[in-house]
Amino acid sequence: MSSPGIDAHAPTSLWARFSQRPALLLILTTLIWGTNAVAARLAVGQVSPMMLTAARWSIACIALWFMARRQVAACWPALRPRWRYLLLMGTAGFTGFNALFYTAAHHTTAVNLALIQGVIPVLVLLGGALVLRLHVKPLQMLGVAATLAGVAVVAARGQWAALAALDFNVGDVAILLASLLYAGYTLGLRGRPAVPPLVFFAAVAAVAALVSLPLLAAEVLAGRFFWPTPLGWLLVLYVGLMPSFVSQITFIRGVELIGPARASVFLNLTPVFGPALAVLLLGEPLHLYHVAALAMVLGGIWIAERMGARRALQNQ
Repeated sequence: MSSPGIDAHAPTSLWARFSQRPALLLILTTLIWGTNAVAARLAVGQVSPMMLTAARWSIACIALWFMARRQVAACWPALRPRWRYLLLMGTAGFTGFNALFYTAAHHTTAVNLALIQGVIPVLVLLGGALVLRLHVKPLQMLGVAATLAGVAVVAARGQWAALAALDFNVGDVAILLASLLYAGYTLGLRGRPAVPPLVFFAAVAAVAALVSLPLLAAEVLAGRFFWPTPLGWLLVLYVGLMPSFVSQITFIRGVELIGPARASVFLNLTPVFGPALAVLLLGEPLHLYHVAALAMVLGGIWIAERMGARRALQNQ
């Protein structure tokens, strides 16, 4: 029996209302993803990169076990024949991306992590043109060029001499490679099994947890592993529950409500939230070249996704 004045169904009612608001769901998703860059920087010296990667997906799998185990069991006949595909997707999109992301955090700032990560949408567009032979309009390619130029400005720290000499920070290169992996994962989603999104996510997360174990073992053998500090354990718990689990659930729900095309527009908020949080929470400096690069990245994405797409529709 509930106490007087307390609505026993309040949490359920709150989620019911929230789960019908796609904009709020997707804004929350990108806000959580933006915090991942801050968590990655805070984790330096608190938890080793491969430990963070392995623990992240292990925690997510535990949460998914309670939420989706019956659905996964029901869809197992459809998943089992696609084990090679699932292995590739989990290795590249989740384990590979995170291993490079958390390693990059040891060499570059959270501002750079978030800004360079913003290149993923145009890498997907470029990959679709080069690998899948999808038709891309010239205006869309202009957007790709603008975004890549913005990333180059970040990587070169706004210095033409560094750009000309290809003198890039190793962390910036690592996050760019991670973005390439995730762009490949995104393109690979075209071939995913005909199962509910939550089931597919659970299967790929399980692969990511398993594949991360050899990387953790290599870290131990190389003498780079250390037990997390108290703050390190808190960060492990945070990235395992929030960027790895909660944000995926809110994103899946947002896509269900308005479709992938409209939902993808919200992903452009990640390179906005990430640098803002890095400045506010970590006190990282925001240089003029960061502002210029952010304008180029977001402007390029807007040209490629909005103007280019609109022009393509007009010409059909």
